[in-house]
Amino acid sequence: MSSAAPLIRARGLTKRFGAFTAVDGIDFDVAKGEAFGFLGPNGAGKTSTMRMIGCTSPISDGQLEILGLDPVRDGPRIRSRLGVVPQEGNLDNELTVRENLIIYGRYFGLPRDECARRADELLEFVQLADRGKDLVEPLSGGMKRRLTIARSLINEPDLILLDEPTTGLDPQARHLLWDRLYRLKQRGVTLVLTTHYMDEAEQLCDRLVVMDKARIVAAGSPQQLIDRYSSREVAEFRFAPGIQETLDGQLAGLAERIERLPDRVLLYADDGEAVVIAARDKGIHPETVLVRRSTLEDVFLRLTGRSLID
Repeated sequence: MSSAAPLIRARGLTKRFGAFTAVDGIDFDVAKGEAFGFLGPNGAGKTSTMRMIGCTSPISDGQLEILGLDPVRDGPRIRSRLGVVPQEGNLDNELTVRENLIIYGRYFGLPRDECARRADELLEFVQLADRGKDLVEPLSGGMKRRLTIARSLINEPDLILLDEPTTGLDPQARHLLWDRLYRLKQRGVTLVLTTHYMDEAEQLCDRLVVMDKARIVAAGSPQQLIDRYSSREVAEFRFAPGIQETLDGQLAGLAERIERLPDRVLLYADDGEAVVIAARDKGIHPETVLVRRSTLEDVFLRLTGRSLID
């Protein structure tokens, strides 16, 4: 973190909807030039937090400062310096790709020729220069997300908010979008994003917070969180049907932590191969074995649980 004043500063930030508390007294800072992520299951409070940062939803309690300004007094000034990529697409399907950028730029009071210049630069940046005259409707999902990102940059914002930027995209489109966001990071643009994808958070985020039940339950860089809440490696054992239930305490002592799932057993240790050898020495023979490094997903599931939340 830089010693300079943060672009976003939240203390005790709270959002209530009647008797329901969506965000419950959270603290965080976002420094200039970093990529900061909010992770959490559905209903954890991520989107409510993003809306407060975007000055489209008033805070209920606590303190929030964005770009050194108060969102209550200075909402329009803050919004003029933000770029927003919403979770739901809201491009104008009746306009061409290039017109979407030019008209959006006019909302910020930019001269038409400046909007046109920036539109051409941004279409080049998101690899849509050859689609500028096409209507939006026939574009693929990945192209529409890239266009939405280009649109969010038309006012040369100090801060870009991305709510689930790659949800619903195929792997190729996701990786291309990651590349564009990484290039923005290299340019010094500050990114704040929410995501369900742990690999996305590991790829893009310098720091992140994990939210669960409206609160922050962990914070740090992806590697710091893995070091703190998981082991260096994980050995995954899969057994034939009915075998796992007969093991009783045979797995005890093989790893630092053992997690039993319906379809496999996860053994967390610094040396996964040593766990496999020790298991075989005890006469334990899984049908399949996978040794892998710990990931942010292991941290996420440990902190927020594996039960489904609708």
